[in-house]
Amino acid sequence: MSETSDAKHTAADEQPTVATDEQPPAVGTEADGVGVAAVPATVAGLPATAQGHFAVVNANGTLARGFGAVSSTRLALGQYQVVFIQNVASSAFTATIGLTGSVGTSPSGEIAVVGRAGVPAGVFVQTWNSSGVPADRAFHLHVSS
Repeated sequence: MSETSDAKHTAADEQPTVATDEQPPAVGTEADGVGVAAVPATVAGLPATAQGHFAVVNANGTLARGFGAVSSTRLALGQYQVVFIQNVASSAFTATIGLTGSVGTSPSGEIAVVGRAGVPAGVFVQTWNSSGVPADRAFHLHVSS
């Protein structure tokens, strides 16, 4: 290697490894797909009517309120799992950072949502501060099925 390559290699080796692109493994009853369908599916596999479920989750991971939400859990700093009463794997997810009460000012930040690996009724949520550093943030999540 050249001197320049060695310097780049050494600098890269000193960077801490942070696995922000991986979900922690699913455990417990949520991994078993616990839940019941709120509306029977049609022959095509689609719900007979469109449904909207929501969850309002505190920064510590507890469920403040919701409709169709079974549970919410803080998995790690800025990582949450929200489980609903039915399989949401083919649903659309929308989330925003926001306080769980009706007054106050929410801290700024960023949020991302995706289906929960290993939990068909679950949604995986990640939150960060405005600098992109993982941070616990309260949020509102809507699932359209």
